Amino acid sequence: MCRVLKVSASGYYHWLSKPITKRKQRNNFLSEKIEFYFLKENRRADYRRIARRLKKGGILVSVNHVAKLMKAKSLRAKAARKFKATTNSKHSLPVAPNLLEQNFEANIPNHKWVCDITYVWTEEGWIYVATVMELYSRMIIGWSISDRMTAILVVNALEMALGKRGYPTGVIVHSDRGSQYCSTIYQKLIKDNSLICSMSKRGDCFDNAAIESWNHSFKVEAILGEKFQTRSEAVNHIFEYIEVYYNRERLHSKIGYLSPKDFESMVA
Repeated sequence: MCRVLKVSASGYYHWLSKPITKRKQRNNFLSEKIEFYFLKENRRADYRRIARRLKKGGILVSVNHVAKLMKAKSLRAKAARKFKATTNSKHSLPVAPNLLEQNFEANIPNHKWVCDITYVWTEEGWIYVATVMELYSRMIIGWSISDRMTAILVVNALEMALGKRGYPTGVIVHSDRGSQYCSTIYQKLIKDNSLICSMSKRGDCFDNAAIESWNHSFKVEAILGEKFQTRSEAVNHIFEYIEVYYNRERLHSKIGYLSPKDFESMVA
């Protein structure tokens, strides 16, 4: 090796015996911590969230330095990809006006909820996941899973949200104008609980951007690279992502890099 690199053997052994610099020691320490958090989050976290994890643990390091160390160790968060839409808005059912108008800010709990449906493939076939997000904390407060994309799917998700939040009234519940959300049974649930229905304009994904963004994160962080043999296996995996990881552990940039649970606990 010394001959190939054209260095003396004595020079090589002198370099080998030199003590590790403090900078190298710190980088080694940081690299170990970074890898620990990266693997703990199942390769879901990018360098920004890893830097926040380190800061919460009392380790101050710049975001750029974390990015550099992650690149050196080939630690790359699960990559984004495009997914197809699930909405069927070609129907003759009545639709509600768009009350949010792309304003996804909520300063108090139970003011604005947003809803949507996404899907997951298993070896037994598709399953569909309906979710309800609390815009105040970005917490997923209601969700439901079925092998059919029916009105009952979204009704079950909203009923879970109502139960978890103590059946508040006057909440703006925003969704797309898919047939499930326009259905008689869903609209009855809205009316019976004194909720206010709001719907996106047709074909405008930006009108429901907050929950669309969650769907994207869910697909990338929880589903991409996974292979589910059964629907039951996928349901358990989704439960873990929503209730254990996302609501309680995942740091969310919109709420100051806190988890939704910690944000609600901090401001309660």
